Amino acid sequence: MNGIRILAGLTALPAGLTIAMASPPQSMSEAVSIAPPEAAAEPVPGDPVTVFSRDEMAFSDTGSGARVQLMDEASRTLKILEIHITTLNAGETSHAPHRHPNEEVVVLQEGTLEVYVNGETKVIGPGSVMVFLSMDWHGVRNVGDGPATYQVINFHP
Repeated sequence: MNGIRILAGLTALPAGLTIAMASPPQSMSEAVSIAPPEAAAEPVPGDPVTVFSRDEMAFSDTGSGARVQLMDEASRTLKILEIHITTLNAGETSHAPHRHPNEEVVVLQEGTLEVYVNGETKVIGPGSVMVFLSMDWHGVRNVGDGPATYQVINFHP
């Protein structure tokens, strides 16, 4: 049916409901050339800041490196969206292996980490991505000669 869903028993559209039958953009250049809507939705009071300039980040000393907390609050679809950047000094661990009900995505920006997940370890380098699923036992240790910096995103549905 080419992207159209037919709802059984629907004989007419509810009052005020219209359907736009536009094709999705086929390329990035086509997408950015499409005019924005006349009026954007108004921001909701209390919406969190969602753009973080590196120049404005204030890192705090953790004893094993440094950390900046970017977000740790409700978003429009999540109970909590938690984002931070951590730097571990050489030889340091983030914490003992632990687990939690939320999903966690970690992107290694620089350095070398030994990653522990559910009894197995793996050594990774810059650009690597770690995904810790709900209730995975996990932890990281900097096994490199210099700092290891990674970005963490926790999704709490």
